Amino acid sequence: MTINFSKYQGTGNDFVIIDNRLGDIKLSEQQIAFLCDRRFGVGGDGLMLLGSAEGYDFSMTYFNADGTEGTMCGNGGRCLVQFAHDNGIVKEKYLFIAIDGPHEAAIHSNGWVHLKMTDVVSIENGGDFFVTNTGSPHFVKFVTSIETYEVFNEGKSIRYNERYAKEGINVNFVEQKQDHLYVRTYERGVENETYSCGTGVTAAAIISCIENTGAHDIAIKTKGGNLAVQFNNEGDGLYTNIWLKGPGTFVYKASIDLK
Repeated sequence: MTINFSKYQGTGNDFVIIDNRLGDIKLSEQQIAFLCDRRFGVGGDGLMLLGSAEGYDFSMTYFNADGTEGTMCGNGGRCLVQFAHDNGIVKEKYLFIAIDGPHEAAIHSNGWVHLKMTDVVSIENGGDFFVTNTGSPHFVKFVTSIETYEVFNEGKSIRYNERYAKEGINVNFVEQKQDHLYVRTYERGVENETYSCGTGVTAAAIISCIENTGAHDIAIKTKGGNLAVQFNNEGDGLYTNIWLKGPGTFVYKASIDLK
């Protein structure tokens, strides 16, 4: 079977994307894991299928690098919007459906894709950490000296501790800089630190303003580049009008034979 695919990246978070609007592409976990493998396949932090859905411009199906179907991926969602645009779905505003529900999006004149995320209605305060869900579950901890922080070892120990081992959780370490947040993330499904995590920086931005109601627009730095998160803190643990903003960049397109 020959598969045509494209490679996109959002601040270093990279994805294999396949147009499946005809619904004729069925991939096994092993095939997806092979495509995402950086030594034997194409290489990617995940794989996405662009599909058709009644009432929407398209659907998004996201798979982790290990081949399992994943939850919402913010950087992936932005890349998929750009992929849809590049493949003939050209609109001022997009509406698509993902595993966590409908999402609005738009491509702005500076090339950044703005993606509306689901509302956040609950944040657990663990004292020196926070847990919330921004379309995917996230553990957030503020640290110092983040450039040298042991993200892989510390993130893995949290992701596989007794509480999270079965379902998994993404682990974010955050440092408050003068005018931005620096976020580094250990992602479940990839089981390593990635260059960026869209739902992770969304969680970090919201938690950084947990005590400040009103509108916020937070600049974010990741290993792979710059993002921004805009949202309203309504109080009483409710966060609405959440927009993840950043690039979704085409890398190349090709075809590959799958067994």
